[in-house]
Amino acid sequence: MRTQETFTGLVLRRAAELSDKDAYLFLPGNGPEAVTRRLTYAALDSEARRIAAWLQEQGAAGGQVLLLFPSGLEFVKAFIGCLYAGSVAVPAPLPGDQSNQSARLAGILRDAEVRAVLTDSANEPAVRAWLRESGATGVGVAAGDDPATGDAAAWTEPRLTPDSLAFLQYTSGSTSEPKGVMVSHRNLMANELAISHVLGTHEGTRMGCWLPAYHDMGLIGHILHSLYAGGSTALMSPVSFLMRPVQWLQMISEHRVTVSGSPNFGYDLCLRRVTDEQLAGLDLSSWERACNGAEPVRAETVRAFTERFAPAGFGADTFFPCYGMAETTLLVSGMPGGQGPVFRTADAAALEQGRLDDAPAGGGSRTLVGSGVIDPTDFTVRIVDPDGLTEQPEGRVGEIWVKGASVSSGYWKRPGTNAEVFDAGIVSAAGTDRGWLRTGDFGVLEDGQLYVTGRLKEMILINGRNLYPHDVEREVQSLHPAFRGAAGAAFSVDDGEEHLVLVQEFRRAAAQDPAELCAEVRARVRREFQASCSVLLVRPGAVRRTTSGKIQRTLMRSLLLEDALPAVHQDLDRQVANLVAGPLAASAG
Repeated sequence: MRTQETFTGLVLRRAAELSDKDAYLFLPGNGPEAVTRRLTYAALDSEARRIAAWLQEQGAAGGQVLLLFPSGLEFVKAFIGCLYAGSVAVPAPLPGDQSNQSARLAGILRDAEVRAVLTDSANEPAVRAWLRESGATGVGVAAGDDPATGDAAAWTEPRLTPDSLAFLQYTSGSTSEPKGVMVSHRNLMANELAISHVLGTHEGTRMGCWLPAYHDMGLIGHILHSLYAGGSTALMSPVSFLMRPVQWLQMISEHRVTVSGSPNFGYDLCLRRVTDEQLAGLDLSSWERACNGAEPVRAETVRAFTERFAPAGFGADTFFPCYGMAETTLLVSGMPGGQGPVFRTADAAALEQGRLDDAPAGGGSRTLVGSGVIDPTDFTVRIVDPDGLTEQPEGRVGEIWVKGASVSSGYWKRPGTNAEVFDAGIVSAAGTDRGWLRTGDFGVLEDGQLYVTGRLKEMILINGRNLYPHDVEREVQSLHPAFRGAAGAAFSVDDGEEHLVLVQEFRRAAAQDPAELCAEVRARVRREFQASCSVLLVRPGAVRRTTSGKIQRTLMRSLLLEDALPAVHQDLDRQVANLVAGPLAASAG
């Protein structure tokens, strides 16, 4: 790909080269009036110019534009329209019936300093109502699918550089303080190149996507990568997939899709809900790369899916386990073409101690799925001791640190966090090598293969979202006077899935009934973080700190699991209670 090219320039070039080719298909549900809609490269270009002209007229060029669309062609037109205008796209889910989703959107609206909002005609009234409720009365709103929105002839090509921002990808954080990853054109182009290196995509590539358009795997890994490669993409609604998972596989079968992906749970859903009769009608022989990422890849899922769908032509080397995150735009590593998944059976006890050793005969073991290799032209990856900040040798577990052109410059308006997360330094005898991204993931390198082994103990992964413990603690401590000035420790416990736990000191003199207080905490955490939280209320001084005053979350986790944590009252999820030995579990609420 051409050096110093922006993604806007690439799309303009693709539109000129491939004008009559289908860029996207949108497959509706199974209703009686269901009709597949098509969008050629030329039509995409024309629609993007029209929408861009409206944004330029609104003074939104160079500013942030909130995109509130259902999955489909209208989102694609609006996103490319933002790039054509020189605006910064901010993809987000539509306001929903749940108050937490609307509150989170309001947080994004404030944080991103949005100048305009684009939606579609069907959702425009609801979006306008939500904006009024949010107090954003001065923000321009338009339906991108309304032909009256903009005049393509009035569009002017923006002056962009590779370092111009392309979009903000909002990721972890609480409802009131969402974090937007700043993705530049340079980041986006570099990551699309990295994806093409491992997937081997080209103009003949046919992609298929059910993922939400605002999710980085759906947006960057499918929708935008198709434009980068000059291929085409079949799109379907996430709701259609969740209701009938077989529709994803039918899309692959009928449209001869070559590349399509999902988080691990999507493959599990197909295993559980696709019937033998439905399986008999599938032809998956065109499927060359089945991407599996965005959450831990489970060996049992990979093996079971491969075996179950082999009669439909799913190949043993089709699975493409990969690793990445929004902070690196998307991809960091993946398996080169023609190679199947790599499984590594390791000694479970040694792994907990930070070593990747062979499992002894008859001993405890854990099977890891390799996340692929690192292409040195795209990334440099080091495994680092997160405490000593020194590089670990091969075969030793540590935090995964990353450098490369795909790595974002940081979170929008978060200079303090950015210095800590995006400009970390590896310490050696030669000095400190700065400029590394701390991923918050534990991993190990062996024979060039990256294995992701877990999360940093201070980080929490719940429902595919990274939660910072101090965000949870701070939110709860603002809830009630009984918590003011008291310490709290948020952490996760693991039974194959992570479960959020909060141990919170409280002053009984300022408290209502402890059971009611626990219920309020659980409700607040569910609303703000979309996660279930087990709560233990303890007396002042029970939350352990270091001599420098830092909360010892790892120690608090150990005390809980050893039933050595006296609680005045607790309200535990069943899965957490099952992990706790002794009377605490028996009395769990």
